[in-house]
Amino acid sequence: MTARDRLRSAIDRLEPPPRAVDWSLFAFVVAEAVTGLVSFTVGVPEGWPLFWLHRALGVGIVALLAWKLARVRRRLTDPNLWQRSTALSVLTLVAAVGAIGTGVAWVFGLDVRLSYWTLLSVHVGFGLALVPLVAGHASTRFRLPRRVDFERRRTAVRYFALLAAGGATYRLQQGVNDALDTAGADRRFTGSQPREGAGNAAFPITSWVADDPDPIDRDDYRLAVDGLVSDPVELTAADLAAGHETEALLDCTSGWYTVQEWSGIRVGDLLDAAGGVDSDSSDRDSAYVRFTSVTGYRWSLPIEEAEDALLATHVGGERLSHGHGAPARLVAPDRRGFQWVKWVTRVEVRSEYDLGQWAVTLVSGFD
Repeated sequence: MTARDRLRSAIDRLEPPPRAVDWSLFAFVVAEAVTGLVSFTVGVPEGWPLFWLHRALGVGIVALLAWKLARVRRRLTDPNLWQRSTALSVLTLVAAVGAIGTGVAWVFGLDVRLSYWTLLSVHVGFGLALVPLVAGHASTRFRLPRRVDFERRRTAVRYFALLAAGGATYRLQQGVNDALDTAGADRRFTGSQPREGAGNAAFPITSWVADDPDPIDRDDYRLAVDGLVSDPVELTAADLAAGHETEALLDCTSGWYTVQEWSGIRVGDLLDAAGGVDSDSSDRDSAYVRFTSVTGYRWSLPIEEAEDALLATHVGGERLSHGHGAPARLVAPDRRGFQWVKWVTRVEVRSEYDLGQWAVTLVSGFD
């Protein structure tokens, strides 16, 4: 037996039964979508295992898809075998290839913008579309899994091998990027690529979903600091330019990061200007601070974290541009970019976590 024959035999032994491949594809796609969405909220290096799992699952999907296509290729290529569900199958395949292709291109540093969308954003779009498409495709040939399809020991070995191969493939890709000195070599553990320089022009203008307000007149601007504070106040844009500085890394979920010097006013000082947290109406240690944009977009931080955050009026020594959140934006180190609220008009101390902020991220900015 030649080495090629031995390799083919090993691959054949690794391949799960057809029904297991179908269900595994669905499970891997759902897991890929979940890990991808959760990764949007992870900005600290300790969260790297989540990103590696996401990438390993992606390689596993490639293997499962190859086994699937090897089995059904005649049903796709022979018009005489086409059914009403074939169009859905083709659409699902297009979404899968789109998600895989854009993901691979991104890790090697390709950065193509489609209007406000980076290639990573397109990858996310394909991935989100793939979940309902795979579910719909599975429903056209629904067959419950059998115990024999997932025999315990053999199944564990197969899926461990798939995930291990995924991790090894991603590690190999990193070595190739480093050796060839590609644009993908400088990515953070999140996958984001660097943006160099200082000030407004150093990094892109991005907004979450539909947020696109008109510029705010600095003379008319007022920041309300209220909620569970002793003495609510309103501050002008000039009041916020207190000169407090911090160097912080902004990691945007659209796939780039930048390290900038931000200046403005500490949120803890903002709360002090409002008399501090009202101890009669709130358990201070469990309080949250909610930052609300002129668009209605909002995000909350635990009060201990919020006090050390900055409400920035300047970046890199320049006054913030409108696109970057002027007159004031939140700077929250170790948080992802979508949590750095722009165009902040209200800072509110609350007694509990704001679950509604997740829904608001999807609807703010729509009239």
